[in-house]
Amino acid sequence: MTTISGPRGVALAAAVALVALGCEAGSGAATPQILPGSSAAPREVNLIARDYAFVPDVLDLVPGETILLHVINGGLVLHEAVIGDASVQDAWEAAEAATVGAPPGPTPVVAVPPEVAGIRVVVGSGVRIDLTWTVPPEAADPSDATASRSAWFVGCHVPGHLAKGMQVPIRWVLPPSDAPASAPAP
Repeated sequence: MTTISGPRGVALAAAVALVALGCEAGSGAATPQILPGSSAAPREVNLIARDYAFVPDVLDLVPGETILLHVINGGLVLHEAVIGDASVQDAWEAAEAATVGAPPGPTPVVAVPPEVAGIRVVVGSGVRIDLTWTVPPEAADPSDATASRSAWFVGCHVPGHLAKGMQVPIRWVLPPSDAPASAPAP
């Protein structure tokens, strides 16, 4: 075993101590509170599609806020981001199941009835698509038993992608009690 002594040994020991302190289990920086977006000043939200996952692993939304959603495809194949509850996700999964075995290239044109359409963004490899969207105020209403609205998520229904785990939950965030109902205009 080699021993380092002298000034180099002291410097090495100090460096190891600093690294150990930096790795110490403890609370990191707290996630800042979300200031809900408004139609005049939408909150910017990034959603990155990869082969076969979304980043971040949870999408935080405030019911009633307006967001500017940036859907970025960092993968090598076409992806989509469908936002909605289970009925929306089921409708798109069924519609796109009919495209299994289609020739390579963009997803064939598919549609679902408007009442279960949700939000859908289809994005090619290396492309970013922006969408301004107002989150339905009732989206997180647990008293709405008709659609289990608290269980919204983002899914990719290109055939086989959801089965590979390409989905993330939506976490409903309530604004701080002292925050305005929406962000003021700049």
